[in-house]
Amino acid sequence: MPAMRNQIRELRGRRELTQQELADQVGVTRQTVIAMEQDKYSPSLETAFKVATALGVSLEQCFQYDSRGKR
Repeated sequence: MPAMRNQIRELRGRRELTQQELADQVGVTRQTVIAMEQDKYSPSLETAFKVATALGVSLEQCFQYDSRGKR
């Protein structure tokens, strides 16, 4: 089964943002950020762009499509 993978936790750490700070910038809950970081939630395209923008990276640097399936 294909899956989206992301680098949110690593990128957030580089920018020294808390989960709550990222959530506030993106307009989602902290629980949503947690779920995205754990690859348990794939955001909408709009939310994905907001996350990447908040983290100062391109969409491709933040999210990857893994056609081989979940880890």
